[in-house]
Amino acid sequence: MNTDTAIRKQVLTRQDLFFIVDAFYKEVRKDEVLGPMFNATIHDWEQHLEKITDFWSNQIFDTRVYKGHPMEAHVEFDKKMHYSITPTHFGTWLFYWLNTINTYYEGANAELLKERARKMQTVLYLKIFEHRPQKSHNKLDEPS
Repeated sequence: MNTDTAIRKQVLTRQDLFFIVDAFYKEVRKDEVLGPMFNATIHDWEQHLEKITDFWSNQIFDTRVYKGHPMEAHVEFDKKMHYSITPTHFGTWLFYWLNTINTYYEGANAELLKERARKMQTVLYLKIFEHRPQKSHNKLDEPS
């Protein structure tokens, strides 16, 4: 979709956030690297989409509806992936997130969603790296 000629909306409601989350994961699930990882781990996609929408609703609208622990969830996900998550994975994740937002939305909340995701990718990767067994700390960029 050409965003130069498209009319993009403002992110104003939870429904807007759900649309972003759903469109984002549709792309992630098709990715040759990220797709198999997510598809092997997430078994109830409907519940996951709602939970992630709640997370972003907290971030943008301060709704306080999200109940979860993103740091713990990502540390556990890395463990399930045999400590193979790399900055490249997070970069790909961020690419899809930014592209989804840029395709359909604009404005202050869209920019905030992108800014928070940029910060989150760094913090989450550092947290999972910090929780790895000592012998796996040499996996800074690509898995062996």
